[in-house]
Amino acid sequence: MINTHYNLLVISTSTVHGSGYMDYIKPAVKDFLNGRELLFIPYARPSGISYNNYTETVKEALATIGVTVRGIHEYSNPKEAIEQAQAIFIGGGNTFLLLKTLYELGLVETLQATVAQGIPYMGSSAGSNLTGLTIGTTNDMPIVYPPSFNALQFLPFNINPHYLDPIEGSTHKGETRETRINEFHQFNSQTVIGLREGSWLHVTNGTITLEGTFTARIFRAHETPFEIESGILHENIYL
Repeated sequence: MINTHYNLLVISTSTVHGSGYMDYIKPAVKDFLNGRELLFIPYARPSGISYNNYTETVKEALATIGVTVRGIHEYSNPKEAIEQAQAIFIGGGNTFLLLKTLYELGLVETLQATVAQGIPYMGSSAGSNLTGLTIGTTNDMPIVYPPSFNALQFLPFNINPHYLDPIEGSTHKGETRETRINEFHQFNSQTVIGLREGSWLHVTNGTITLEGTFTARIFRAHETPFEIESGILHENIYL
């Protein structure tokens, strides 16, 4: 069962081909936040950029829809910043670095408790990985080692953002995303949802809805993967 207080926007990617940062999803974000100030957590540091530069990117992008953004690093007490937040956004980057930082700062339980109270949580890419049971299906390199792979566990399955289908006729001999998830399922039992770029999950009132223009691919341990269309995800899909 999904906590009926959860209010989540689990986004595969912040940027799709041919558009700027968050452009394609701004209408959904505006409705989701409904005028709330946004606490941004930049710990994933895509391409190694600074917290300030990353936060400025988010501020500039969301200012166009009237959203005020403050970075968590701008506060002297990050725990209090989370507890007092009107809404929370964790952006993409390196999932291992993100989770390691959250554990080191003692923020994992704080995030879990705050979001369980109904505070809106928005994640993209690495921030979406965190909504699942573990980060075991991230696409990122393990550049640092968090004390645990256990994530925020808002959802009873794992996320694979930026899911890519095999390219017909490709001469690439490396493993496909589907192969990697099959490897994961040799040692782990939870369902994995492959979210294609341009798709997201909206969680509210205990219901998970796939939104966007693409199907999602569902991987259950030792079963044939299958596609689902946009719409409500029933429990028999992911449990």
